[in-house]
Amino acid sequence: MGNDATQTTPKITYTTTDPAALAQMHRLYDEALQQVRARLGARYPFYVSGQPRWASSEFEDLSPNDTRVVIGRFQQGTREDARLAIEAARTAFPGWSGTPWEQRVALLRQAADEITVRRKFEIAAVLGVECGKSRMEALGEIEEAGDLIREYCDQMERHHGFVIEMKQVAPGERNWSVMRPFGVFAVIAPFNFPIALSTGMSAGALVAGNTVVFKPASDTPLAGLLLYECFAAVLPPGVFNVVTGPGGAIGDELAENPAVDGVIFTGSRDVGMRVYRQAAQGRPRPVIAEMGGKNPVIVSASADLAAAAEGTARSAFGFSGQKCSAASRAYVHRRVYDDFLDALARFTAGLNVGDPTRRETYMGPVINRGAYEKFQRVTEQAREEGGRFVSGGDILRGGDYDLGYYVQPTIVDGLPKDHPFFREELFLPFLVVAPVESLDEAIAEANKTDYGLTAGIFSRDQAEIQRFFDQVEAGVLYANRRGGATTGAWPGAQTFVGWKYSGTSGKGALGPYYVQQFLREQNRTIVE
Repeated sequence: MGNDATQTTPKITYTTTDPAALAQMHRLYDEALQQVRARLGARYPFYVSGQPRWASSEFEDLSPNDTRVVIGRFQQGTREDARLAIEAARTAFPGWSGTPWEQRVALLRQAADEITVRRKFEIAAVLGVECGKSRMEALGEIEEAGDLIREYCDQMERHHGFVIEMKQVAPGERNWSVMRPFGVFAVIAPFNFPIALSTGMSAGALVAGNTVVFKPASDTPLAGLLLYECFAAVLPPGVFNVVTGPGGAIGDELAENPAVDGVIFTGSRDVGMRVYRQAAQGRPRPVIAEMGGKNPVIVSASADLAAAAEGTARSAFGFSGQKCSAASRAYVHRRVYDDFLDALARFTAGLNVGDPTRRETYMGPVINRGAYEKFQRVTEQAREEGGRFVSGGDILRGGDYDLGYYVQPTIVDGLPKDHPFFREELFLPFLVVAPVESLDEAIAEANKTDYGLTAGIFSRDQAEIQRFFDQVEAGVLYANRRGGATTGAWPGAQTFVGWKYSGTSGKGALGPYYVQQFLREQNRTIVE
């Protein structure tokens, strides 16, 4: 399904929207949503070498908005299915890697148009019903996916395919550094950005000349299959393969199989470290992993409190806090602490929570029953251990709320700064707040975590901002970002890179050094 009208709609990002275009966008989204709902409950295969495959068992994918709604019935892939996909990718590798990089770039740019021009509203509507993403967040994600492909294609062009002539040492000698693809890359994706993150990881591997075996998250298999269709529309068979299925069997095979030449993963720290160790058991190969965050916001005494409250709430509660970049803790100068909490509570109270496919909704449900029950355990623990609920603290009840996994955006103060909730990633709409006496204390507390993904500060003092940039141990830093204190990185504008346990490579997605991670260097010398 596509719509030529999408070609005239302006771009929505996570922090910018053209108000004049909203009416048209809502209309196109609503039309796509109606068509998506008409197809709910269908059976879907996965695809190896361009061919549909059916497993011996299936699983149902239920909507977190309304658990009576079956998104579809998907194949429960096995290790053997993963091995077949790896074999198909290996077979396709010589042809794809031998394709001139200019042709790979041209084909992938066509895939970007498949996503953002021809199928934007269809895919956005699927994100609304399958993972509970609001329509503005979903449309932003689709645009990001296309820009990820285009950015990585641009990198290949800027570096002329990563071929550099080197110095001449002896007469008649010519030397080149040539970056070459590894082979088959396994792409293991999360549920929270099932299009953008899956696209970015895959595009980095593909534009470099690798072939891909893709495993979408078991909470978002339909989104994964739609992404497959966008790539398959332009790529040769076997270059991009997809295998669906919950459980660890597929992921274990992709991480352990020696025929896989590299692995890229986005998800939790525990699973990411498991993949990292599994892949290290065989021969050396790259493992690129982004493994979450525990992202702080610092509010100084000089901050614009209205901007700080809005930016913190948007980062904490966008997509129900289920972003690795979500703000999950705030350190606020004691002089402005009470005023900030008042402003934060007021802004949070204005956030509409409900069915994410409705245009007025800001925050939808959490992804599944496990997250729903975890929220209840976390809020109960906070109560028992002295936390004070500035906002929220409960599940939502009554009417449509009883049909899905809806919880309140929650702000807690009163917990000691060494409490586990200031250190552990919860992946929920749950923000802990604490007063500090100084910027030095705030920075010290911000760094007391194993994670180092994003962080934000609100201050009118440029010296404070510079100290924050120089001393906070995280890869993505923002100052005075009202649209999202710690969230909203965009391809080519902000590199999304994790330090410490947040990432393995020290080079981030969206940024200028990403594609090189999917290439290995070869030196070539010719004596003429």
